[in-house]
Amino acid sequence: FSAFPFRSWTGRRAALETCHKMSTTELANLVSRLEAVTTKLESVAARGGGAAVSSEFLDAYDANVLGGNLKKFLELSTEFGGDVNEHAQLLKNVFNALRDFLTIVAQHKTPPPDVFTTLVKPLTQQVEIAIDYFEKHRASKSINHLQAIKEAVACAGWVNIAPKPAQFVKQTYDSTVFYTNKVLKEFKGKNEKQVEWSKVLPKVLMDLKDYVHDYHTTGLMWNPEGSAASGATTPAPSKPSSAPPSSQKETQQQLFSEIGKGGSVTSGLKKVTDDMKTHKNPELKASSVVKATNAKTTSAGPKPAASQVKKPPVFALQGKKWVVEWQDDNNDICIKGGNMSQTVYIFKCTKSTIKIEGKVNSIMMSDCKRCAVLFESAIGTYEIINCQSVQAQVTGSVPTISIDKTDGCQIYLSKDSLSTEIITAKSSEMNIMVPKGDGDYSEHAIPEQFKTTWDAAKKNLHTKLTDING
Repeated sequence: FSAFPFRSWTGRRAALETCHKMSTTELANLVSRLEAVTTKLESVAARGGGAAVSSEFLDAYDANVLGGNLKKFLELSTEFGGDVNEHAQLLKNVFNALRDFLTIVAQHKTPPPDVFTTLVKPLTQQVEIAIDYFEKHRASKSINHLQAIKEAVACAGWVNIAPKPAQFVKQTYDSTVFYTNKVLKEFKGKNEKQVEWSKVLPKVLMDLKDYVHDYHTTGLMWNPEGSAASGATTPAPSKPSSAPPSSQKETQQQLFSEIGKGGSVTSGLKKVTDDMKTHKNPELKASSVVKATNAKTTSAGPKPAASQVKKPPVFALQGKKWVVEWQDDNNDICIKGGNMSQTVYIFKCTKSTIKIEGKVNSIMMSDCKRCAVLFESAIGTYEIINCQSVQAQVTGSVPTISIDKTDGCQIYLSKDSLSTEIITAKSSEMNIMVPKGDGDYSEHAIPEQFKTTWDAAKKNLHTKLTDING
């Protein structure tokens, strides 16, 4: 241990105690990781700056992402066949499109926003194709598989995220696990291939998360030595850049010069003149409105409107699926004669009430606000996903109610549905209304706060509810 730069015996003793506590395997893993990092740094230093790093992150993507758990996932999906395999192939296309986009990143400098939008469009199109496939196959018997793949597809969005893109991939992982756990629950002890599938898909996302964390820690690592990208740029085969390498010091200087531009960062802001200040213009105190007639026009153009385009409302039976979409302030929606072969899909509705008569197969409510659903019975699951301030009442029975990424949800149970399982994830303000027997309901809040501790004796985590009322 003489190589350790400790200046006192206390420091040396602490290092020895730490090493004694580590197992032989842990020490071997640590040494292996240190050697890998050393080799990587030496390789980069030997080959030069941006070109070497760019080539390296492409090689790492091929080895750790495309060549990682994704291969096993695709093999299992191929064995299953059908829509699971078809959807899995679309996920593969997303990862391949991501590889093509990273090739552009490796060969070019950081582009302006409009050019970036053009460059990333092929990747965006593959994501949209995969999501559209899910929307067209909601009646599939493997809906949980398809939902998991659909959530996983969103992982490609990390290319738009800074400064913590890996955290975005982790959020996608969490959403995917919610549905792979359903697959696991359905097939555990019945089909080991299905169980393996449910476990390997989340690992695919963890491979991507680790890759992004290691090579694109704060955002996409464009090549500072590359050429300027244009909207006509197409991905080329992955090769090290032929541009002359610069020293590590020069690369750092370029980085800090971009960060330290100072005045140019605020050059697009409007100047607050005296006539816009309330303490210097008494007229503003009465109206509380700042007039902008004298404000100087800046070079920055207006931002495009962020409001989503509203589509025409839909209420129709498409095959065996009832589709209720884009309804606004409509309380007269009634699905009559529902049967056990039909599913109901409610999407992007606001301030509306939907009544479902008869026993249907399953119901999904997605991206709705201030809506209410009254239904008799369902033989499958009633799912509420990404909604706000919604209500649902069952007058018959339903085995499972699933609430995911929803803020504000009130569920009214019936006497026949008191055994319903309620599964929640990443949601808040959830209340269950239980019938008393006199026509009234008792309200019960679903817990949102938990306390987790490490159980040293059992060597696992122990989680229990937290009583916020003391």
